Amino acid sequence: MRFTIHTLGTRGDAQPYLALSRGLKARGHEALLVAPAQFADMAEAEGVPFSPLPAEFLALLDSPETKALIGRSGAGFAAGFKLIKHYRHLMRALLDAEWEAGRAFRPDAVIFHPKALGAPHIAARLRIPAFLASPLPGFTPTAAFPSPILPFASLGPLNRMSHALMIHGGGIIFSRALRQWRADSLGLSARDRPAPLAGTLYGYSQLVIPKPPDWGPDIAVTGYWFLDAPEWRPDADLAAFLAAGEPPIYVGFGSMPGAEPERLTALVAEGLRRAGKRGLLATVGGALGRIDGSSDLHVIAGAPHDRLFSLVHATLHHGGAGTTGAALRAGKPTAICPFLGDQPFWARRVMALGVAPRALDKRKMTAADLAAAFHAMDDPALRARAAALGAAIRSEDGVGGAVAFIEENLRRRRSFQAD
Repeated sequence: MRFTIHTLGTRGDAQPYLALSRGLKARGHEALLVAPAQFADMAEAEGVPFSPLPAEFLALLDSPETKALIGRSGAGFAAGFKLIKHYRHLMRALLDAEWEAGRAFRPDAVIFHPKALGAPHIAARLRIPAFLASPLPGFTPTAAFPSPILPFASLGPLNRMSHALMIHGGGIIFSRALRQWRADSLGLSARDRPAPLAGTLYGYSQLVIPKPPDWGPDIAVTGYWFLDAPEWRPDADLAAFLAAGEPPIYVGFGSMPGAEPERLTALVAEGLRRAGKRGLLATVGGALGRIDGSSDLHVIAGAPHDRLFSLVHATLHHGGAGTTGAALRAGKPTAICPFLGDQPFWARRVMALGVAPRALDKRKMTAADLAAAFHAMDDPALRARAAALGAAIRSEDGVGGAVAFIEENLRRRRSFQAD
């Protein structure tokens, strides 16, 4: 079968869908990844056909205005919500690029990230099944927990209702652009609904967030969709640093931009010094700035988490869904300093699992706070829980489970239609 896989966002929103593409290809299917243009090289390296979305989407995240907004708003719902207005002018170009990819490829089914707002409408236009696929929960109502973008561990009886924020938010905020595009490009009227979902896949482990009892068989929590790089090896400088002393603490904030990268870097370095820890700083994304290396501090642009995290003592990161999953799979304690969106949700979750200290507040944390977090990850009981969880996650096959779920749902759909 032929699939288009639509995703939109940072590297953490691209890698899992490349892994799905690779998994579908291994089963004999054809898959086209529709994603921001910045990920064309990644797709080529994986041998995955690629159709680019406008590069401006990611470029805007690195703009001075966006960096300042994230710096002022702190973590959670506020920062993510305030960012939305900056993207309104890009929507038509994104939607048109999605449609051109789908129309040219002529897929048998669509798989889409929730941020890829055009995908379910394209599926309706082509009269094909659509699967929602997400690396985080929040797009299926449940009473088990509130929407991950809200700063609450529980809203009690309002938990289920709160998920409407993520389920309908994008469609409401960009309703004018979607309505005009549907009419102009797809020829759909207001009466033509988006394609009903053939199934929903969540790409994280049930060991981290169990599948809620109020989700039916059309919802799958498959395990993480890891895109591994088994051929990667540390370069000579990194290998020498790792061999020269105790395993370091990894500190990196992924694709998060930074309003004051030098200040944050100096703060992290001082926290490491106070804790008596060696540090490995990853500066990709811009949240961390330049700093001179030493026998106890080494700086890299970035490296594959599946390989790197197994070499470190513990990790400190922003709490993106993919980075959190990689840190947990490595079996090492992980501290989180959230920037925005669902990141505080993951910080609460790993703390509840007993494999992380309390989350750090990016706006208020001190070097003493960082040192305390680094010391907390030495606790033998915490390290034992992290090691056990990592071993269990490593035994899962999230991509295989996702592909099997898609194939089975499509098989049942064809059987039902034949009857």
